[in-house]
Amino acid sequence: MFSKILIANRGEIALRILRACRELGIKTVAVHSTADEDAMHVRLADEAVCIGPPASRDSYLNVAAILSAATITGAEAIHPGYGFLSENADFAETVEAHGLTFIGPTAEHIRMMGDKITAKTTMQMLGVPLVPGSDGELTSLEQAREVADNVGYPVLIKAAAGGGGRGMKVAQTAGDLEDAWKMARAEARAAFGNDAVYLEKYMDRPRHIELQILGDNYGNVVHFGERDCSLQRRHQKLLEEAGSPALTAEQRDAIGQTATQALSKMGYRNAGTLEFLYQDGQFCFIEMNTRLQVEHPVTEMVCDVDLVREQIRLAAGEQLGYTQKDISFSGHAIECRINAEDPDSFTPCPGTVAVYHPPGGLGVRVDSALYTGYRVPPFYDSMIAKLIVHAPTREQAIARMQRALDEFVVEGIKTVIPLHRRILEDPEFQKGEYTIHWLEQFTAKPH
Repeated sequence: MFSKILIANRGEIALRILRACRELGIKTVAVHSTADEDAMHVRLADEAVCIGPPASRDSYLNVAAILSAATITGAEAIHPGYGFLSENADFAETVEAHGLTFIGPTAEHIRMMGDKITAKTTMQMLGVPLVPGSDGELTSLEQAREVADNVGYPVLIKAAAGGGGRGMKVAQTAGDLEDAWKMARAEARAAFGNDAVYLEKYMDRPRHIELQILGDNYGNVVHFGERDCSLQRRHQKLLEEAGSPALTAEQRDAIGQTATQALSKMGYRNAGTLEFLYQDGQFCFIEMNTRLQVEHPVTEMVCDVDLVREQIRLAAGEQLGYTQKDISFSGHAIECRINAEDPDSFTPCPGTVAVYHPPGGLGVRVDSALYTGYRVPPFYDSMIAKLIVHAPTREQAIARMQRALDEFVVEGIKTVIPLHRRILEDPEFQKGEYTIHWLEQFTAKPH
């Protein structure tokens, strides 16, 4: 086992990793920008190293500074968390080249799954079902027209290197295709420096279902069930559930077996998440995230597992030590992402937290690095906390979340807590009757 780990991230995920390390008896190194010198993970870590000014490119994306910090502190491994460098294959490769351990999958698998065309091709060969569409990159508008005519409109043009909804455009009819093609490529070029695109059938009422997996260095792969991440605004998740109200245990087992067999054949190691669109009883693979997910706590709550602890164990070369039969699912969990945003306009609202009082009680968990007097900086993602609840049934989990939201006090800045209260009160949500398009329609309604 490692004796010291550098945490190459900030905010709640840095604190989450620090806690797992502390329980394993591992010392921690926090790296931080000048804007985060008073951050909670910096205060609690065994050592802290400033790696640059506020801008991410000069600090949390500064590979040389992070590696220097690891070297001078004697860290043996680097945990990237999520975001920033977590899915950067070159970074993973460089970490290993410097004699350190990257806590995550291999650079080869990060690279393979980071290109969505390669990921789809690989999964198709391994027997994982796909959304109907092009076999690979579209090389011309004429080719796009041919594929679109074959799968039927509406269609979605997607960036091969995309993420977060960037480089995605819908063509409802043949007349819309040229504009969608041009805009998707231009957006992809600007965002990723790569204008390669492909085409998929646009599904009109799917759910976004993802499957959490873990693999060790010895070919053993297991899954920890599904998360329903359908409540999204502009392709950004806001609320997640485990398990999905749309799936049965039999459906979970079937897609879980398909996924674990595929990743075992790949030799995949550490944590990963397969993402699917689910409609009319059919799963269609869309992408894989080769890292820990923001929403991992809902899986931890229903499976009683510490996924970060498992990541560290596996990176240290340990075997899983259990099989799929050993994993059980208990109750229901819901996560609400608490963003420092106006709940109506979604405008970011950085500033000083005048009062911070998190909720508590049975089955309530808050993952946050906030404290009273903390100044939320304007330079990073607006998510400031995750509120997670667990209960024996979905109905009880909803009631517990409503109670917890009412207890949650964050003053001095605006947050989306009022929006979460509205969502939890909605009859369609309470029945579990929503798709990936539901939240956009819900937030457009007057209230």
